[in-house]
Amino acid sequence: MSEPVVAVMLVLMLVAAGEAASILSRARVPMLLVVMLGYLVLIWTGVFPKTILDTATLGTFGAVMVAPLIIHMGTIIPFKVLKGQVKAIVIALSGMVLATVLLLVLVPPMFGYPAAVASAGPITGGIIAFIITSTKLKEMGMVDIISIPALILAVQGLVGMPLAAHFLRKYANKLKSTIDPVALEQVAASAEAASAAPTAAKTWIPEKFQTHSILLLQLFIGGGLAIFIGKITGVSYSVWALVIGIVGAYFKFYQPKMMEKSNSFGIAMVGLIFFVVSSMNDVTPSMFAHSVLKVVIIMLIGIVGIIAGGYVAAKLFKWDINKGIAVALTALFGFPGDYFLCDEVSRSIEGTEKEKELIFNELMTPMLVGGFTTVTTASIVVASILMKTL
Repeated sequence: MSEPVVAVMLVLMLVAAGEAASILSRARVPMLLVVMLGYLVLIWTGVFPKTILDTATLGTFGAVMVAPLIIHMGTIIPFKVLKGQVKAIVIALSGMVLATVLLLVLVPPMFGYPAAVASAGPITGGIIAFIITSTKLKEMGMVDIISIPALILAVQGLVGMPLAAHFLRKYANKLKSTIDPVALEQVAASAEAASAAPTAAKTWIPEKFQTHSILLLQLFIGGGLAIFIGKITGVSYSVWALVIGIVGAYFKFYQPKMMEKSNSFGIAMVGLIFFVVSSMNDVTPSMFAHSVLKVVIIMLIGIVGIIAGGYVAAKLFKWDINKGIAVALTALFGFPGDYFLCDEVSRSIEGTEKEKELIFNELMTPMLVGGFTTVTTASIVVASILMKTL
């Protein structure tokens, strides 16, 4: 497995198996869940060496593509639609806040206050919250506790994605029943006629210069700017990347669905899957055995809090309960899991391509906003504040 092409082929076979499982189960089994669990089993049994993703090199490529991909997501979301997502932000925060409160109240009597604090950031967020938590624990000599947030980070998506997929699928089926096929065909015909009419390119780049390379350059300019601003402000670059994508599309620097127009979206998403899966490399069977009971109980408390918070907030805003809970559950996985789930669930619904596209667009915006609210932003604040209390 020392050849990069062979390494990529083997991991892609695992990804293909995940895709097949998702298609056959109609998104009841998320693709990323199959890939991550399958990868763990394969490296634990020695079928895959731990270095396979390093050999494949696509993980490194995926890491490079994170900022441009987030900018691309920003170009998908129309500014008018985004302005209506305040409720999604509040619902996502409600689940996160209630989960944090429950963890701080219920976990200390069982496993101690440090365990509660160490788990709060990662269970309601992602890798940045984990880094903040683990760094502080190392500084304080609490190395034995690090396995708890590390294991939470490794498995939270494995639990969160099937749960979110369940609620998303229920909402998507309900949404499908409200679609008027005749009206949808009329709208699609009008849109097709409008797109067929000759129109001048309304972007900063003249049409003759809109080559794949130049479109990619635009995305990387935004990505570089996001990272630069992130280092200056201390706010995660992914937040700035989303903002740059939305603002850039609004002011016509970016076109809608920018990465698809540069013909690089497919390979970028594959690279991102490789990058996400590489986070499982440090999870060992002994880590599972030592902390598994604590992590199961902590995860259960956190998930109950997230679902309850999402349910109550959705009720207050008169949202569909399934939609509200799914948005709240993005705290357990964030981007790109939220995007993958929306794609898989919309593809699994019976109907025309136009209906699936409509469902995908309805699911994607609140899910992305929820994920960026919790994982990318608020969890970092929670972890930073709580770790100072130790």
